[in-house]
Amino acid sequence: MALRIIIFLAINFGALALGGLLMGDGPNSEYYSTINKAPWTPPGWVFGTAWTSIMICFSIYLALLWPKTENKKLLTSMFTLQFVLNVLWNPVFFNFHNAALGMVIILLLTALVWWFMIHYFPTLRWTSLLILPYAIWMVIASSLNIYIWAMN
Repeated sequence: MALRIIIFLAINFGALALGGLLMGDGPNSEYYSTINKAPWTPPGWVFGTAWTSIMICFSIYLALLWPKTENKKLLTSMFTLQFVLNVLWNPVFFNFHNAALGMVIILLLTALVWWFMIHYFPTLRWTSLLILPYAIWMVIASSLNIYIWAMN
């Protein structure tokens, strides 16, 4: 179990690191500092704290799910898609300044995270709540992206 947690932590934090590399200056960029942002946009430090907590919970969730799921190919495919969407959003939004495509990506990622929780609830039961912080954060992040797309 501990080894699975470590493996998923490495993969998930690797995704965050790769996304960070691909976003360049990101929130410190001239682009981001000059666009209209939602009034409910949290301060910058919240993003790092949220993603750290989310990836710890998600890694434990995946480590618990892995031995219990029968269809490992489906789980691996959906996890890989989650990884790609999570990383891809960063350059699309921050480097290419494409809030519309970023919105599509983040809405797909949000739907996928909720799919994980609902689809695997019969397998993990209430342990599925470990993915709830990710699901809630994605709703908030989606609302921020939608606001930026609509107001800029």
